[in-house]
Amino acid sequence: MTDHRIGAAMDVRFGTSVAEFMEYVTAIGLDHVEFKREYLAGHPDTPDPERVRELADDYGVSVTYHAPFRDWNVGSYDETVRRDSVERVKQTLDDAAAAGATSVVVHGGSVPKRYPEWVREQARENARRSLAECAEYAQMVGVSLCLENQPIDERKRRYTTTPADLAAMVDSVDVPPQYLSVTLDVGHAKANGHDWRTFVEQFGHRIRVCHLHDNDGTADQHRPLPDYESVVDAVPANYFVFEMKSVADVARCVGADHAPPETEVPADD
Repeated sequence: MTDHRIGAAMDVRFGTSVAEFMEYVTAIGLDHVEFKREYLAGHPDTPDPERVRELADDYGVSVTYHAPFRDWNVGSYDETVRRDSVERVKQTLDDAAAAGATSVVVHGGSVPKRYPEWVREQARENARRSLAECAEYAQMVGVSLCLENQPIDERKRRYTTTPADLAAMVDSVDVPPQYLSVTLDVGHAKANGHDWRTFVEQFGHRIRVCHLHDNDGTADQHRPLPDYESVVDAVPANYFVFEMKSVADVARCVGADHAPPETEVPADD
């Protein structure tokens, strides 16, 4: 595949502005930026979507968005939290459309494993309902919603950690494939004990976004992935995104020797 973009996700820990980050990634040869909702909420100088579009045009980069996932849960058993979480995903889809982005990454929700079975079943059904609502809205605004394979959590039941579970969730929603796509996270797959190629075999061209990072197979560590080119060659995605804990780690992935912006906040985990 040759028609793709390679870039990096902004993280609230970076401390850089959008313009500084776009300047940095283009200086090391990348041409894409993904905006995590947590960055946009946490940075004091966050541009609105229209300004993001202008900056993307100025720097010649494409853009994707990542729906919120820290303090929101589309699979919550609490209906009020579920509805609020769906609304936040819809707002992200609106912002993505205004910024000229074609894709929004979303997580599939979770529920504590210690809760009773009937609560866990309700939470999974809520996750399915939420995904359906968001995918229908994505079709309306013309942006693809991309469901991500999540890492296993010892305390929480997540619904997209295996290829089979991810397929079951995607197949439960009746919208055209271009509006409910897949985000393949190769680091999550490795941490869960799955070969990322299994996801490629199962989902093929339904994969629109691919998150790039590495680990030692024991946890979701988000380490640099210098051997990313083999993934890019094999995954039929439109966008490849380094998800790093520091700006300097982005450069390490591509073998660049380029100092990060001075405003970067040191990563502590």
